[in-house]
Amino acid sequence: MAKKGESRIIIHLACTQCRERNYTTTKNRKNDPQRLELRKYCPRCRLHTPHRETK
Repeated sequence: MAKKGESRIIIHLACTQCRERNYTTTKNRKNDPQRLELRKYCPRCRLHTPHRETK
């Protein structure tokens, strides 16, 4: 069995319009080496906007 936390890292997702960090999630470094981008709800903008991974 694989050990927990070996290849998965915690990332933050920030709104592309207002730049506020709204969400945290994990991703697998091996399968997704690029920055993650998801369409999520931003409570500050009150819209569904693209959220990108930040460092």
